[in-house]
This record gives sequence, C-alpha cells and structure tokens, in this order.
Amino acid sequence: MGMGGGNTGGAVSEINVTPLIDVLLVLLIIFMVIVPVTPRGLETLVPQPPKDHKEQQENDRTIVVQVLSNGAAAPAYKINETSMNKGDLEPKLAEIFATRQEKVMFVKGDKDLDFSKVAEVIDFGHQAGVDNIGLITPRVEAGQ
Repeated sequence: MGMGGGNTGGAVSEINVTPLIDVLLVLLIIFMVIVPVTPRGLETLVPQPPKDHKEQQENDRTIVVQVLSNGAAAPAYKINETSMNKGDLEPKLAEIFATRQEKVMFVKGDKDLDFSKVAEVIDFGHQAGVDNIGLITPRVEAGQ
C-alpha cells in the first residue's frame, strides 16, 4: 500500500500564470523599445532681439524679400527695398547668393496676403541655393 495523500489522477483547476507573465514581460520590453524617447520635428532657430537697441547696426549683407499686397491685383515683390518682378526673383537671388558663404534670407509678407504667395518666395530661395530662410512677422518687426 502506498502512502498517498491526495488525488493524483484528476485535473488541476488552477491556471498556470508563469507563461503568461513571461509573455507580458516580453511585450513590455518590445513596446519600450519601439516608442521613441524624444519626438522628432523640424529644427527651428528663433531670432533673439538685440540686448541694447542703441548698439544695433545696419547689416548690408542681410537679404529681405518683401511680398506686398496690392488688393485684388498680383502682389508686389521687393529685395531690400528694390522692386522686382516675380519672374526676376529667382535669378536675382541666385546671383546674390552665388558668391556668399552664408546663405541666409528673410521673407516678410503682408498680413492680408495669402501664405501661398510667401511660400512661392521661399521656394524661389531654395531653388537659388539659400540654406536658411527666416520669416519676419509683425511681432518680430516691432522688436518685442
């Protein structure tokens, strides 16, 4: 006779959770690796106002392209206060930036103007080889 203390031939009614915990840990590690640590976006540089307004000096190397609204008519374009036609913008910008080491341009558009007109000027700058293009807004222009 054997000295048994229970029923050995029946089914066990408890769930074995050890394999489920292993699966849970593997899934946790996979999702931790997949989720990026920092979100990536566009890199931007915000212009800082000068510390002393009296020390601000005029830079003749700064290129500002203005897109001025003419009501219902086509917008007017200026490069550093020199009026230009839309078709002459890209060749003139290419001529200006052909010999420059720093290829920085600013675009200033009227507040009543559709942004697609400003985007065209930005595209002209990219086609002319400009690396950095900044936008001048009314708040930046006011110096705040």
